[in-house]
Amino acid sequence: MYHITLRGTHYEAGFQWGSLLREHGNIISDAIPFAITGDRLSYAEACLPVYERYYPEIAEEIRGMADGQQCDPKILQAVLFSMYAMPPSCCCSCLAVTAGDEILFGRSSDFLTALEEQNCNVLYALSDGAYALTGNTTAFIELEDGVNEHGLAIGLTSVYSTRRKPGFTAGLLLRYLLEKCRTVDEAIRCAARLPIGSAQTLTLADPSGDIAVIECNCERFEFARPTEPRDPFVCAVNEFHLPPMGPCNTPGIDNWRASERYRTMESALLGSGERGFSVDEAKKLLSGGYGFLCQYDRAEGRDTVWSVIYDLRRRRIFRSEGNPMRCGYQEDTRFRF
Repeated sequence: MYHITLRGTHYEAGFQWGSLLREHGNIISDAIPFAITGDRLSYAEACLPVYERYYPEIAEEIRGMADGQQCDPKILQAVLFSMYAMPPSCCCSCLAVTAGDEILFGRSSDFLTALEEQNCNVLYALSDGAYALTGNTTAFIELEDGVNEHGLAIGLTSVYSTRRKPGFTAGLLLRYLLEKCRTVDEAIRCAARLPIGSAQTLTLADPSGDIAVIECNCERFEFARPTEPRDPFVCAVNEFHLPPMGPCNTPGIDNWRASERYRTMESALLGSGERGFSVDEAKKLLSGGYGFLCQYDRAEGRDTVWSVIYDLRRRRIFRSEGNPMRCGYQEDTRFRF
């Protein structure tokens, strides 16, 4: 995982990142893990007016990155706007828990080992109205998890779907919410108003102890908070679990043992309101200490490529820049929130 800090306007941040990658011989168009088909180009063209209306800053950042890379912005738009709306997509696990004095958010990103050297942690300090934030990504500009200056933490999991409409894709929706929102409640209300293009979950937590999970696609938007004091948690994988979203799951696909990962988190977190749940326990859970979560066979070309814990009570970040079962966690003190 490499690290970058971006400042200035969205366009300037995009240009800085695109130029830096090009200077080091990294040409984005040469490393895209899927073909840029006519369908992806057409879908991106249909999505562009949505972003220009609701999130024009991100369209500018993509243009800046394209200028830095010296490439056609339509290629980057095709990658970013279709990434979660069209397979393939990454398989990940998220949790949030408010047990005792703890307010914890955790996420593990499971993806292709062939691309793990491109994984990035980024700090944004933008000058054109966005909240400062830090996040992690497998694919420049979009974010898969992060926390902003107000302590709002969000992580995504993608859900396989053949349904799509022009609208926000998961990684850009997550980044939009981190840039614009202070609290879980604000993020839920904001996301519910936006056109959604892809299928995904969003797990959210803030320093007040409010936690929630959103499950949505281009046709439905549902969210839930914990209802039992003894079970003050939410978790998510690469399938929907809220009853209204159940019919939107696609049976018979390889979602990297999503149901088993969900059961592992649920089992470890049940009753946490009574017994507590610490940062060390979150590390153990995400490292596979309570059952299957990250124990992939790297020979198959898949693995947990990073894992992160946001301690929202103490405003601390712990990250494993690889599979936590092997790499452990290190505290990252660069971002203050």
